[in-house]
Order: sequence, then C-alpha cells, then structure tokens
Amino acid sequence: MDQITRILDRLLALHPKEIDLSLGRMRRLLAALGHPETRLPPVIHVAGTNGKGSVTATLRAVLEASGKRCHVYTSPHLVSFNERIRLGTDGKFVSDPLLYDALHRCEEANAGEEITFFEITTAAAFLLFSEQPADILLLEVGLGGRLDATNVIDRPLATVITQVSMDHEKFLGDGLAEIAAEKAGIIKREVPVICADQEDEALSAIQRQAARNRAPMRLYGQDFVAQADQGHLVFQDEEELIDLPLPVLNGRHQYANTGMALATLKAAKLLPDQNVIAKGLKSVNWPGRLQPVTHGPLLDMCPEGSEVWIDGGHNPGAGIYIGEFMGELEERNPRPLYLVSGMLTTKDPVGFFRPFQGLARHVGTVPIASTATARTPEDLADLARCAGLEATPFQSLDAALADVAACAAKDGEPPRVLICGSLYLAGEALARNGLAPD
Repeated sequence: MDQITRILDRLLALHPKEIDLSLGRMRRLLAALGHPETRLPPVIHVAGTNGKGSVTATLRAVLEASGKRCHVYTSPHLVSFNERIRLGTDGKFVSDPLLYDALHRCEEANAGEEITFFEITTAAAFLLFSEQPADILLLEVGLGGRLDATNVIDRPLATVITQVSMDHEKFLGDGLAEIAAEKAGIIKREVPVICADQEDEALSAIQRQAARNRAPMRLYGQDFVAQADQGHLVFQDEEELIDLPLPVLNGRHQYANTGMALATLKAAKLLPDQNVIAKGLKSVNWPGRLQPVTHGPLLDMCPEGSEVWIDGGHNPGAGIYIGEFMGELEERNPRPLYLVSGMLTTKDPVGFFRPFQGLARHVGTVPIASTATARTPEDLADLARCAGLEATPFQSLDAALADVAACAAKDGEPPRVLICGSLYLAGEALARNGLAPD
C-alpha cells in the first residue's frame, strides 16, 4: 500500500459518516490552515445534478485554448484520486508528492478532529490551488451546494446551476424544489448565475435564491441557446450568433452543456473569439461519459464487430440522456443492446433503467469492488426487472461480458454493450481496459 492510499484511508476514518453536510468543520480546518480559500485564483463555481463535469470540461478546454491556466476540482474520480485535482501550472493532475504534502498538512492541522473525507480532501485541494499559480479555478460542487465543502467562496466570478433532477434525496430533500434550493445555495450576492433549462419547480427555487441575492440570472432557452444546425453548433443570445463545431462529447445533451459553458464565460467576461472557442471545443475531454471503447481487453471479450460504451451516469435524468443516445445509435445502426450495470444503494435503479425499456435486450448486473455501498447483483437485477427489463446477476464484469458474447453468438449479430449505472463501475471498467484518464 503506497503512502497516498494510507493517508486517504486514515482521512476516511475521521468521521463515522461518508456524508454529513455542514460548513462548520470545513471553516475550522481552513482557519487552522491560514485560510487558503481567500488566496485562490478567480473562481467559477459549478453545481447541479447532471452535466457539471461536462460543463467544467468545456470551460477548461476553451479557457486553455485562450491561453488561460486553469485549476480544476471535480469529484468523484474514476481510477486515481489525483484526478480530482488538476493544477494550472502544467495542466496535469496533481503529482503524488504534492498531493501527499497537502493531505499531510491538512491531517496535522485537523489534529484528529471529526471531519468528513470530502471536507478534508477539499481543504487539501484549496491549499494546492492557493499555492500553485493559475488564472482561473473551476470549482465543482461535491453534493448539493448550500452546505457543500466547496461553498466557502465569498465572491466567485460566476455560479452555474446545471440540470437538476432527483438524486441524493436522503441528504438534499424528497422533492425537486428542495434539491434545487440546495443546489442554488452557491448563488452569491450580485454574482452572475447561469442556469440550465429546468423543471418548473426547480426553476422557481433557483429564481427565488437569485432574487434574494440580486444575482443577475441567465437562463438556457430564454436568454441563450445552443443548437445543432446543418452539422454545426450555433450559440445564440440577444447580442450575437456564433457558429461552431459540434461538441466532441457524445449525446444531444452536450449541445446545452456547451451553451452553458459559453454563456458562463461570457458572463465572466472571459469568452474568447470564435476561432479560439472552436479550437477549445475540439479538445474537450471528459472520460467515462458515453465513452466508446475502441481497443483493449473489454472489446476483446466481445464478438468481433461489437460496440462497447462506458457511461457513469447514475440517476433517472442521466438514464434519459443515455437512453436517447442509444436510441439514436439504434436508428442509425440497429443491433442488440446489452446493459452491464452496477449501482449504489443510494441511487434509483428503476428510474435509471426505465428509459431503456423496449431498447435494451438484457441487463447483466455486477458488483462494484471499489465501494462498500454498491447493491448486490441480485438486488439490482430484481430492480431492473421492476423497470420492465430482463436481467441476470453476475459476480464480475468479465462474467457479464462473457454472457453477452454467448448470447451474441446465438443471435448471429455483433452486440452493442453499455457498461453503466455508476461512476465507480465506469472507473473499474476503464482501469480494466487500461484507459485511465489523463
């Protein structure tokens, strides 16, 4: 076991709960560290249920194309914890020595006090971001917003609320309005807020918070839009129309995510010219989201001519987007769709699986080794059946793929395989295939 793993294990044991939303412990530790949160580069703060990572990745790509150095904080990671912290000094994930030093300093400053893993590791990220030079910090919320450990920034350049859907009800509330209100807790006084198209009850909650804070709000579909037109992406607001290449990330939902990123940069007065935007959009990279597998062991386990996709989406809203994309693939190139899925006990499998009814031929459910909160394959298979899908539990990803291969041999046609349901499973699949993010 290396020293990074050992210290992360120690930090994980500092609080009996994985999630305990509060800002008190975070503020205490930041004070003990000399308030690194006050010495950060200008911040763009991103919250929401679906699309946070894609919007952040697009922001980074366009900013870097314009010559800006970006610190980036995202979670969870897929393969290595280092993925959560990208430093603008070299544009790469934090190195092991720098990460260990920051974690060690936070552990010492915390002095054994109760604190959650996300809180203390976020403090370590703030230490690194305050000490390494960059022009912008792209800061993604971990969970919710109002009481999230990242919500200690007094005056960001802009705040972003991506699409809100049902997720983490145990911590954020049982209804869409309550969840949206928690997400909207990152809105700051007189700071621009860029908001995705929302269900009415979610939008009302966000608008109320913006009004309380006199925060000028830009709403997708009302103040700006991004749509495909004859093989291009057209971004339009009341001031201009910008003709751009289509997003490199798969799925129609990425049109809106790209529009959100561009509207955010415009509100922050950071939007470069059209040629620079186009260059940035061509370089967007966000692994584990409708990612095609073009080589490696996962593809080798499937019959020749198979398609394999990996996506970490894990809530009903994500299921709709992923199902729409798989449906579009089916229209263009029909072939049997097999899901290989693992999910956490905190998620809604029935809601996630429903969009695949009539589209997926079978679901192979698998365990997730990298978390203790995964559903058993048997439990998940039962819930997939409740969503109207045929399902069989398996004890490993390899076993589920072997079954797909056997079924495809009987069908006599190459399958389309989607490994889905959890970012943890997406990370395990990427690691199994030798595709760690960089």
